[in-house]
Amino acid sequence: MTPKPPPYVPGHSLLAGRTAVVTAAAGAGIGGATARRFLEEGARVVIGDAHERRLGEGTAALAEEFGADRVASLPCDVTDQRQVDALFALAAERHGGLDVVVNNAGLGGTADLVDMTDDQWAKVLDVTLNGTFRCTRAALRRFKEQDGGGVVVNNASVIGWRAQRGQAHYAAAKAGVMALTRCAALEAADFGVRVNAVAPSLAMHPHLVKVTTPELLASLTEREAFGRYAEPWEIANVIVFLASGYASYMTGETVSVSSQRA
Repeated sequence: MTPKPPPYVPGHSLLAGRTAVVTAAAGAGIGGATARRFLEEGARVVIGDAHERRLGEGTAALAEEFGADRVASLPCDVTDQRQVDALFALAAERHGGLDVVVNNAGLGGTADLVDMTDDQWAKVLDVTLNGTFRCTRAALRRFKEQDGGGVVVNNASVIGWRAQRGQAHYAAAKAGVMALTRCAALEAADFGVRVNAVAPSLAMHPHLVKVTTPELLASLTEREAFGRYAEPWEIANVIVFLASGYASYMTGETVSVSSQRA
């Protein structure tokens, strides 16, 4: 029998009145689940994604369900600082400020080091680590100007702690996200901003299936203590917690959202 996920948790207004930017939030993955969870918790969201068609479709669906006044979007490739700045400017323009930033954009791939090209290495690092740097820097600049606190939540991965064949570039990038989170948190504390990260193991969504072999997915699922992969909204729930007042004394932490045994 295939284990079933738990019931969906309803919103409790944990982010009422707040404005959040979420990157890579078009579609059925962690970013899209986070945007939805934030809306269910009372926030306004500005979502970015490099995939314009999916972004348009996702924005329209969320606006219809939660109201067009609470959802805005802009195409955003996190490897381009101008697009990052434009996304943050949209949040200020539409809602007068910014409270939470979720850096979800990342890029994976599989290649042994002996076969990996410079381009494969650089592309994964530029999206996953450098993109998180660009967005964190933009967020901290905004928060410092506002002088009213703020929260950054980065999406790391348990692979930043653990080894896996064919994942040297992705593991290095995610370990870098964890280190960036710790260092940024120390600096941001000076102006009342918290910076934390989540580290999921295996959260299933359609795009992951397209870039991962069935054999690898089966192997990874077997390592999960619950005998199943996480639903994206289960990761989003922890992001909501870190963004909320319930995590007011947490900063510089990477929270494992995983049932992986090793």
